[in-house]
Amino acid sequence: MPNIRKAYKYRLKTNRDIENKLARFCGSSRFLWNKSLAMNLERLEKRQPILWYNELAFWLTVWKRSEEYGFLKECPSQVLQQKLKDLDRAFKDCFDKSQPLKRTPVFKKRGLNDGIRFPQGFKIDNRRIFLPKIGWVGFYKSCEIPGKIKNITITNRGGQWFASIQVEQMIEIGNHWLCRAPLRSGSSDSEIGIDAGVKCFAAFSDGTLVEGVNSFRKHEERLAREQRKLARKKRGSNNWKKQKRKIAKLHHTIRNVRQDFLHKLSTEISKKPR
Repeated sequence: MPNIRKAYKYRLKTNRDIENKLARFCGSSRFLWNKSLAMNLERLEKRQPILWYNELAFWLTVWKRSEEYGFLKECPSQVLQQKLKDLDRAFKDCFDKSQPLKRTPVFKKRGLNDGIRFPQGFKIDNRRIFLPKIGWVGFYKSCEIPGKIKNITITNRGGQWFASIQVEQMIEIGNHWLCRAPLRSGSSDSEIGIDAGVKCFAAFSDGTLVEGVNSFRKHEERLAREQRKLARKKRGSNNWKKQKRKIAKLHHTIRNVRQDFLHKLSTEISKKPR
């Protein structure tokens, strides 16, 4: 019986204490990735076999007991184990000849795609999520969460924290099981052709033309101004970090405007009668 996994993303309602804990957990998982990656890259240079998940998990327990890396104990064990599994999968993909875009794993930078994954131990009660060693965290529940919940990934984008809830879904239509989400209410069953244009965003087969939102163009001058301010500040200073966060939020706004336009357009197309 076939099934698929689908993720629903929601913005968390955080406070300073929750954000500090999430930031520390992301820092610990990033440190573990970089340290484990450095060990394996050094072994590759010496033509030695690399360490896979079981060996790295052993070193994780050793590091937790040490005085130098004892801070790893503050982070939930499952979060660190998931990061080691991600590194293990990355190396397997690197050595897989069938992977067309294979490459050696790279070091992770602070503030770039920070995220942690909880495979178990979490709970969801209506509009709040329980996370191990963090507690209950509210979130903006924009839609229901159908299916069996498999894991929760917490990420930081533009100074805001999000929870991606991955679920396993199976929808029955007629005598067949289809692996997809249910159709929106009011969706049309007719067909229409769409051509991505140059002068306009899209052209429909019924003659309708859709102008693009041009999110970047609308914020281009402000973005350039903020980037010039960043260039004048001392790299690594507190003011430089504040300005960098401000630019990250602006990029996040640009992305949100574009995503909002695409979601509204796709919904309008699916419901529009032909």
